[in-house]
Amino acid sequence: MRLLISAALLAALTAPADAAEIHVLAPGFVFNAALKDLAADFTKKTGINVVVNEGGMNVIVDQIKTATPAADVIALPADLMNTLYLDGGIVPGSYTPLGRDELGLAVKKGAPHPDISTVDKLAVVLKSAGAVEVNDPKAGTMQGVIIDGILKRPEFSGVHVVAVSKGEGAGALARGEGDMAIQLVPEILNKPPIDLVAPLPVELGGHMDAILAVSRRTADQKDAMAFIKFLTTQEARSAWLAKGLKPF
Repeated sequence: MRLLISAALLAALTAPADAAEIHVLAPGFVFNAALKDLAADFTKKTGINVVVNEGGMNVIVDQIKTATPAADVIALPADLMNTLYLDGGIVPGSYTPLGRDELGLAVKKGAPHPDISTVDKLAVVLKSAGAVEVNDPKAGTMQGVIIDGILKRPEFSGVHVVAVSKGEGAGALARGEGDMAIQLVPEILNKPPIDLVAPLPVELGGHMDAILAVSRRTADQKDAMAFIKFLTTQEARSAWLAKGLKPF
């Protein structure tokens, strides 16, 4: 009996140390688009534990260089990943385009879904709203800056835009503030109190492209690359689409 207990204790102590684990660092526009669910699926299939950490993009850029433990897999928008690539921060050959998040219009649950299929129609709809909630561009988020640039177009003059001082536009709408919000589609779909009307007209250029790569600081390049390949399989594609990201 004593031998059996000792063997069981030894197994319990050594199992976590032997188990493979990779760390993923991703901004919200990827995290909210099925990343956590797919990480769980990958763990079930492979036994490799995936720890997903979400952060603001300005924070992630520093964490890539300094975080402990180091991230193995990184997700970033294309321009930031390109800079990281040129700085030698990723493993050569691991640069992997994932997909596109589009900006969309949100309304409160059950509200009418107006036609926003053209820029002119969108302008009419936005001008009819008492308040359109958006991310505050002064906070420096990439999404907020993109939305601000769109709404400064002359077609949208007269729209009552409310820059949310805390959190995001879709979050404010979900709390009952305003009448509409403009936000990336995955960040609308994950809030039950609001509905997605449709993505903004494509000619407005309202999107963010997600890129995956293996960090130069990884201690497990093989498993990190395997996870990236899993995220771009046909099986994963349906999961991304369901959460609002359009795979390339």
